[in-house]
Amino acid sequence: MKQTEYRSCSGQEFRTVDNEKNAKIIEGHAAVFNRQTNVGGFFNEVIDAGAFDKADLRDVPLMVNHDFSKIPLARSRRNNGNSTLTLSVDEIGLSIRAVLDTERNVDARAVYSAVERGDLDGMSFAFVVDGEEWQNLDTDTPTRRIKSISKVFEVSACTFPQYESTDITARSKFAPDSAKKVLDNARALSLDKDNELEILKLKNRILGVI
Repeated sequence: MKQTEYRSCSGQEFRTVDNEKNAKIIEGHAAVFNRQTNVGGFFNEVIDAGAFDKADLRDVPLMVNHDFSKIPLARSRRNNGNSTLTLSVDEIGLSIRAVLDTERNVDARAVYSAVERGDLDGMSFAFVVDGEEWQNLDTDTPTRRIKSISKVFEVSACTFPQYESTDITARSKFAPDSAKKVLDNARALSLDKDNELEILKLKNRILGVI
């Protein structure tokens, strides 16, 4: 059973937007393509362009710090133009655009103000990987390339993205245990495949002798 993982972006990817209708909008990127980052000290990771091509984006809420005890700031319903949250894939990564109700939602007003001031500049998303490739699994810090993501469960505004590189980070309070499990599973699968190959070679040698 594949587990839910969490990754974060920080810096210039998150901003407020002015429009002619005076709507309060925030937009940015919850995921960025082709940038290597270290996940909890366990492995390096890159999200390939195309990883979201088949992702389920039909029902995705926008939260703050993954706190589901609060109501969503916005929500993608079937990801259409009627939703208060819209997700799309561009050349940078997974883009989000949220229309906030700052008049009636005090949390939305606070988030909009914090983003506008630059006090809140991180984003995170929860997802499940469908396809991946690993490189250098026998080293202390292998590299994982995420080829396909099957589902995005939610996106969040983050107060403290950690382990920042230039403008992407890959750790939240959820990440250390899940990152180790991801790496352990990959190494176990790799070992199983190696063992299967050795058994096949042994059978071929025996059959060749016979």
